[in-house]
Amino acid sequence: MNPPNIILIIADDMGYGDFGIFNKQISCTPALDALVDDGIVLTQHYSAAPVCTPARAALMTGRYAHRTGSIDTLEARGLDRLRLDETTMADVLGGAGYVTGLVGKWHNGALDRRFHPRSRGFREFVGFQGGWNPYYRYRLDRNGSIEYGSRDRYLTDVFSDAAIDFIERHQREPFFLQLAYNAPHFPLEAPDAIARRYVEMGFSLGVSLLYAMIEVMDAGIGRISEKLDALGIADNTILIFTSDNGPALGDWNGFSQRRFNYELNGGKGNTYEGGIRVPLIIRWPHGLDGGARIGEMAHFTDWFPTLLSMAGVDMPADLAIDGVDVTPLLRGEDGGIYPQRFWQWNRYVPFGACNAAMRDGDWKLLRPVIKEAMEVSPQDTAHDNAIKYVPELYGDIVREPAPAQTVPSPPPSLLFNIADDPFERNDLAAQYPQKVAAMEAALERWFIDVTGI
Repeated sequence: MNPPNIILIIADDMGYGDFGIFNKQISCTPALDALVDDGIVLTQHYSAAPVCTPARAALMTGRYAHRTGSIDTLEARGLDRLRLDETTMADVLGGAGYVTGLVGKWHNGALDRRFHPRSRGFREFVGFQGGWNPYYRYRLDRNGSIEYGSRDRYLTDVFSDAAIDFIERHQREPFFLQLAYNAPHFPLEAPDAIARRYVEMGFSLGVSLLYAMIEVMDAGIGRISEKLDALGIADNTILIFTSDNGPALGDWNGFSQRRFNYELNGGKGNTYEGGIRVPLIIRWPHGLDGGARIGEMAHFTDWFPTLLSMAGVDMPADLAIDGVDVTPLLRGEDGGIYPQRFWQWNRYVPFGACNAAMRDGDWKLLRPVIKEAMEVSPQDTAHDNAIKYVPELYGDIVREPAPAQTVPSPPPSLLFNIADDPFERNDLAAQYPQKVAAMEAALERWFIDVTGI
């Protein structure tokens, strides 16, 4: 059998509750619902971080993001940059004969051509390098040529068209396409007619825009699936859908984004389940039996070794990764599962006692957010907004020292049993102090290992 094609679709800030099949058809997602029915759903699948930059770095390298340099979303400070000595999935697959392409959002290096996707293993790139982009008046990079959008074209449709074009041109050779939609990340913009339908159903304008953004993305995924069928390559194409982190549930420019999140606690930005537990659906008719739901734990770092294994590509011998090959899990076999996973994220310099978590089997330890470690200076906020529109004005990243943070003592850790309490309602820390102490020690060892701090 020929090597399988790989299409890795990543939504931006989307949760389980955004699928029609999981929310009693509140939202309209027929293509994703069909993928759920036909493929394998991992119900305990985790991003590597509650925000996009570190999550994407871990997905691309198979390594915890703290090791890679991509620790925060602040591209004007270069904190989004994937270190130049890191090896990406695209590097390895490209070296094994795959045609590699990235359509959509990168956010692992917004400035300096050395950090451009075409310098990180992707032969082709249609998208943007930073953290977000307007959906109509967008700035788009097509293999180095810059174009600007107007009200005539919606960016999500542009990305779907670019993905279909890539598939058509490379249908006779193995390809790896990462399709990184920026929907439903802000700014909240969608075709009026679709959004109006949700308003008429009684949803707020913010949620109506979000569901409309997801509906347009779903339609694009449906067109891609139809194209694979028409070209006769669907059966030997590994099609994966996931999200970089959980849904944003706060307010944006006066629009509320609060919506159904499958009753999970928390959302984007924190390490409760709602921030890091994300959908993962995989379909590969030639290699995997579909129609299954798997409850064992999997993690973003696992997809690097797993996809290489499925493609029959050897892992570079000198590459140290944190993920494991979960192909046996997907095939209903034993093996491949690592019981401990770790998360941590704050602004600027990592602070291990803030917004951190670990899973050890069914147990989850959580170190809550410390507000002072999550603040961004007004100057850095302004820089990061400006860079989305005129990155050419920035010859280099901001080199001044990061603003000083005065961080108080951290609050006590929380302890949950996810098997008994998947929605993290019952803190068991007081009942199991020895378990808390052991997991805190393991989390601290991990943090020292990945950061050297």
